[in-house]
Amino acid sequence: MARVSMEGVGEFNHHYPRVATIVSVHARGRDNAMVVAWHCSLSMRPPLYGVSISPKRFTLELILEAEEFGVNFMPFEKVELIASVGGSSGKEMDKFQRFGIAKEKPLKTSVPLLRDAYACYECKLVEHKTYGDHVWVVGEVLASHFEEDFFTPEQTLDLKRVAPALYLGAELYTIPAKDILRYLDRKVYGKQ
Repeated sequence: MARVSMEGVGEFNHHYPRVATIVSVHARGRDNAMVVAWHCSLSMRPPLYGVSISPKRFTLELILEAEEFGVNFMPFEKVELIASVGGSSGKEMDKFQRFGIAKEKPLKTSVPLLRDAYACYECKLVEHKTYGDHVWVVGEVLASHFEEDFFTPEQTLDLKRVAPALYLGAELYTIPAKDILRYLDRKVYGKQ
């Protein structure tokens, strides 16, 4: 195999796949949503979750105003919805109405939760900071929601029951290989 070395990052798709999420918000009397692939947990105590959003996005404006947001983890069966939400602007339309997005009531915030998500977080905004051409938005998770049947007793995703939508970059989506799963106990492997 030939290794390529170059200055810069090219298309910047080397760090994919990533679970595609739909970030939701309620502000100005309306709901809005956008797709986010750059996101991660930051802390257990307190439970913090971060998402990276371009400052050009209307959803960021609404999150900063509402001071809360939702993170909705979507199954592969909903990739058309993910692409539709990601390819449209909430400034120009009501995405929930246009794409028939079913909602569920939140517990602690006013953010819309997507019924089709296998898991959702309700987050209170705690900080936002610009890094390069994106804003890192950090929220404290006030409530979590998940489809119990899609998770193991240890609350890990059961890939035999649900396939998360994985974004590969360049408008490509895939699923994890359901038959390839290895348990590697770090207490055992750390002693080798």
